[in-house]
Amino acid sequence: MKIIAMIPARYAATRFPAKLMQMLGDKTVIRHTHDNTVATGLFDDVFVVTDSDIIYDEITNNGGKAVMSKGQHESGSDRIAEAVLVIDVDVIVNVQGDEPFVKKEPLENLINVFENDINNSVQVASLMQVFTDEVLIADPNYVKVAVDRNMNALMFSRSVIPYNRDGKFKPTYYEHIGIYAFRKPALIKFTNWSLTPLEKAEKIECLRYLENGVPVKMVVTDYMGIEIDTPEDLEKAALKLNTL
Repeated sequence: MKIIAMIPARYAATRFPAKLMQMLGDKTVIRHTHDNTVATGLFDDVFVVTDSDIIYDEITNNGGKAVMSKGQHESGSDRIAEAVLVIDVDVIVNVQGDEPFVKKEPLENLINVFENDINNSVQVASLMQVFTDEVLIADPNYVKVAVDRNMNALMFSRSVIPYNRDGKFKPTYYEHIGIYAFRKPALIKFTNWSLTPLEKAEKIECLRYLENGVPVKMVVTDYMGIEIDTPEDLEKAALKLNTL
């Protein structure tokens, strides 16, 4: 089974423009993500897929592999799908470019879902972690996911799900971590579907799979790191980097 990692890296960002090119210690955010993904040793190849000459040069001038996007894309998955059309690969892992503290174990657990799937029944999988901070649970910047007993996603939302109506039962809340793995045919189908109503409303790309009847297998991880969405996140990441 050939497995590659693709890192979508868009230069523009609504809340934090050029966040991937911000310095974190002695490297940019995108280089930390790329280098840590390579360092896991899990992948046959690692590519950064970008719309930016600046990011492209940042990766290739430092020994990495990058691909320039040709079209305009609504999501990172759409960007990756364009790139993998000409690549011979079985499973693609989408590592978000703003996750500089990528670690081996969560990605390995995600890959194992496919390696242990002898019937090829799993087409898409993703990561989640248990949420305990009530402030973050209520924060729409953090995507929540509800799952069934087989750990397939029932719904992704920026709202609080499940809603604890009477407060007598304490549900488990999961934060969706935007790292996905796909079989190549599933990813190609994704990019050929139109944006779906829930996806448009929530701005969560994996809802497109659920709305087209494709289950998303969820894998629990203990910790993935810090996602850089704001200048404050970058400050937190710098503090974390100093403790490593």
